Formats: sequence, structure tokens, C-alpha cells
Amino acid sequence: MIGRLQGIILEKQPPSILIDVQGVGYELEASMTTFYNLPECGESIILHTHLVVREDAQLLYGFHSLSERLMFRNLIKISGVGPKLALTILSGMSAEDFTRCIVEEDSKALIKLPGVGKKTAERLVIELKDRLQKEDSISLPGASAIGRAATIKQTNPVNDAVSALISLGYKAQQASQMVRDLDVEDKSTEDIIRAALQGR
Repeated sequence: MIGRLQGIILEKQPPSILIDVQGVGYELEASMTTFYNLPECGESIILHTHLVVREDAQLLYGFHSLSERLMFRNLIKISGVGPKLALTILSGMSAEDFTRCIVEEDSKALIKLPGVGKKTAERLVIELKDRLQKEDSISLPGASAIGRAATIKQTNPVNDAVSALISLGYKAQQASQMVRDLDVEDKSTEDIIRAALQGR
């Protein structure tokens, strides 16, 4: 099991990250909550990871904090919640906000997330409430960044934001509309996604 990576960010294209760890490039997928905390390409990062092994693939997921990884692991234990939906949930709200929704049984807030219907929201509340109340929240301070040049391809932040929203479960037309309504001038991909998810 790969539990932690420390390396240099080569590429950031939500929801994917490419990290150089002593010459080996690791591809990870991450929630937008983690993306908001990433340094610039060419800088050092520490990510806590979770490896999912399937018959047709080995998928690595990265998290800015141990608390977010713990929440991811709790989510994928729920029937009907796979890694993709877990990332979508953690992209729509922080682990702390999600915990609050579960503890307060606020299923209405959960239904607003793409891919989470009424039955799924109710199942999340029922199966996670007792578990989350017992668990301690764990966090890790961000790693200090060290400068290093990295070669990255030029991308279009608007197109990348739409692609990321689609990856998070939104339909293409809906994702395009969410971005079209925003002021995207001089904004990064992460900023556009954040604004779209917050509805402004």
C-alpha cells in the first residue's frame, strides 16, 4: 500500500495530479478541496494517498490532509459509494462540513452534491453518524515548498474547469453553464472550479 508521497508537482489538471518522486512520476486523482491547497507546479508537496486495486487498473488518490483521506475511506465503505462519488462529495464540501452535515442529519445539503440522491444521502447519514462522532479529526500542516523548475503544458483554464466538473459527476451541458455564468478573466482552473461549485 502506498500511503504517502513527497515530491515535485509536474502537472495539475483537475482532478489529476502528476508528481515526480525521485524520478518516478505518480499520477493521482484528488478532490477539489485538495487542489485548493496545492502549491504551484515545480514546488514540493506531501500528499497522503489511498491505493485502489481493481482487475483492470490500480488507481492512486491523493489528499492534502489525513482527515480528508480518513473521510474518503469511510465513504467508500458505504454501499453504492465508489471512489469517484467519494471525491465528488469531498470536492463539494470540506471533510469538516461533511461531518457537520452527517452529525446534524442535514441530508438536504448532501442532496445538492452531484450524484447524491435522497436515498444515498439518508444512507450516508445513517451509516456514518455514529462512526464520525467517535473518530478524532486528524490534520497535518502543509509541507514547506522548495522551488524547482518544471515543464508543464499550457492549458485553457475554462476548458479544464469544465472537464473537471464533468469528472466530478456534472453533465456536460450543466458544467458548461456553471462556468459560463462566471467572471473567469485571469482566474486559474482551481479558482473557476471553486466559484462554480459555490455558485458564483
